[in-house]
Amino acid sequence: MILTHSIALLAALCLFTWLGLRARKTSDNLDDYVTARNSQGATAIGLSFLASGMGAWILFAPPEVGAFVGPVALAGYALGAALPFIVFAILGPQIRKQMPQGRSISEFADQRFGKGMRHWVSLISVLYMACFLAAELTAIGAITGLLSDLNGQLVIIGVAVTTLVYTAWGGLRASLATDRWQAVLLMALLAAVFFVDWKHLPAVTESAELPGIPFWSAVSVALTLVLAVTAANLFHQGYWQRVWAARDTASLWKGAALGGITTIIVVAAVGALGISAAMAGLDLGTPPIPFFALLNEAPQWLGAVALVLAVTLVASSVDTLQNGIASLAVSAKSGLTLRAARWITVALMVPVILVALQGASVLRLFLIADLLCATAIIPVLMGLWSRVNHQAAMAGAVAGLVGAILPDWVITGSLVEAIQIASFPGGVPTLAPFVGALVLSATVATALTLLRASPATQTSPD
Repeated sequence: MILTHSIALLAALCLFTWLGLRARKTSDNLDDYVTARNSQGATAIGLSFLASGMGAWILFAPPEVGAFVGPVALAGYALGAALPFIVFAILGPQIRKQMPQGRSISEFADQRFGKGMRHWVSLISVLYMACFLAAELTAIGAITGLLSDLNGQLVIIGVAVTTLVYTAWGGLRASLATDRWQAVLLMALLAAVFFVDWKHLPAVTESAELPGIPFWSAVSVALTLVLAVTAANLFHQGYWQRVWAARDTASLWKGAALGGITTIIVVAAVGALGISAAMAGLDLGTPPIPFFALLNEAPQWLGAVALVLAVTLVASSVDTLQNGIASLAVSAKSGLTLRAARWITVALMVPVILVALQGASVLRLFLIADLLCATAIIPVLMGLWSRVNHQAAMAGAVAGLVGAILPDWVITGSLVEAIQIASFPGGVPTLAPFVGALVLSATVATALTLLRASPATQTSPD
């Protein structure tokens, strides 16, 4: 089976490389390299949103949520994964109108609130995307070990180098071109795994109950996931690139709807496999990996299919993140050449690959990065309100940091314990830090804006 797995992986990576390289535009234009401005129709944008958002995480997190927390939390997870696309469809056209030649959310923060907010937004974006990259590459190494006898570290390097080849050379157009095919391929592979796994599930006993926790606890987990995923993805530069890549507002709207609907279906379907595995009484493993527990009951050849599926998922998210981080660097430094942009893409991947090769869990870092995103996202997007100024936005972002700690500080009476809870020990998501960050940041930014009445509003009508 080693030869079969090796050939399947090599074929998939060669296909992605060929698709990416042939998409490169002939003109050496830096703006086109990072934005592919106004070039993509609704279908291309929708499939790109789907492929970019999907990663190896869907083989771990939704099945585990389904198996242990139940369908309510799974529904929240599916909604949380899709909701950012709708937010991009609503806010994206407004930001495009204000910045027709823009490239990133950090540029918008700079235009409205100055360099200080831009640097903070860029730092949060890079931290989040670097965590995402490390998590995806770490996951493909772990999946390789679960499904085959191949060296997981070699596969990590292979995926990273392959995606670098076509993203460094072809830029955003290469990522968009591969996204279309990767989206179709991952849906076909998921359908195959879903069909075969479902057939080989042990019979569910009549006494089996749906897995889950008390209803309101499940709702709390679902809401936490919606808030965390939505706030974090609004700092995903790869998604913002697609806002400017869309041909027009209609293409962005239709593409976001297509990406959102397909994302909900995919996350819900994969999570349902976790629920089925739990109801069938399978050994889910330690730590629990319901999706891969199902493969133990399936034909051996399905392992190769699942491995190609995992590589497709990882490649589709990794190439988007690589180009997104490079785009932030290009936007931050004027006068950069296309060659420099390509080398920045390569250089930024070196520390990420080194972290991924360690095989460590990055879930806790992921949650901390999500929380950082939640502290600042509302003040940044309030830039669409013309009355909000620099001081109000910065105060809101600082208040968001306080709000992430304040609820548990009040509950426990200990600042140290509150900080520890907000760092998510054990990688367990909790609602209070996210709600506190969002509510306090919005409240302070809004209050300062309303208190700062313009002279025109203070004058008497007569």
